[in-house]
Amino acid sequence: MNEQSSTNKKAWEYRAYEFWEKRDGSPQEKAMEIIENPLASLKKHQQFFHMIDGMKIANICGSNGRKAVPLSLLGADVTVFDISEENKRYALELAQCANTNIEYVIGDIYDIDLDRYSHLFDILYLEGGVLHYFNDIERLMNILFSILKSGGRMILSDFHPLKRCIGRDNTIIHGYFDEELHNGDVAYKSFFDAAEHDSFPEVSLRYYTLGEIINSVISAGLTLKQFEEHRVWNGENIPWEFTIIAVK
Repeated sequence: MNEQSSTNKKAWEYRAYEFWEKRDGSPQEKAMEIIENPLASLKKHQQFFHMIDGMKIANICGSNGRKAVPLSLLGADVTVFDISEENKRYALELAQCANTNIEYVIGDIYDIDLDRYSHLFDILYLEGGVLHYFNDIERLMNILFSILKSGGRMILSDFHPLKRCIGRDNTIIHGYFDEELHNGDVAYKSFFDAAEHDSFPEVSLRYYTLGEIINSVISAGLTLKQFEEHRVWNGENIPWEFTIIAVK
């Protein structure tokens, strides 16, 4: 495990389970919500997951299982790859409460067992902002290409790179083309009392331009089929996230 991954593992294993309970409720409560309408839990990506019964899906950096569990309920055979034991604990309890099963593999994505998982998955699903946890995006994409079946799809949704250039009151923040690693707060730190913030480990992040992201997909050998840009959650007229659909 490289230094960046070790740093991020430490951060994401610090009170993550507690955070998921704060944000999403207990695994039992979250399971009841998902069971009511599994497809709706996939939000803006619902259109990409019709008729997935029997398909093998890899949920890369699948976190607390909030996407893996509905995919399983829709009939897919889902494997989560993630670095956090705390995330795994919540996800497996969530799957149990939803009366379904997911496989959960703990480890660095760079260290995925390519002998075991090579050409195995029909769909790769990455969402929620994960690319900045990898300091070598071309290596990441080559690994993803390796575990995807011929004819399979990658659904990659992440934060729009322009998002980090827009400050409060629409001020401009410079640094779009930065290539170095940055230390930052773990995503859920703000959910805890300010008096506790000093105890939280930092994450290590590498930000990419939109060009770097798209070109890494193409360079890995995937064919770009669709690119969508998404507004902020309340419809604000600025880019906030994007979704790439690519096939092997």
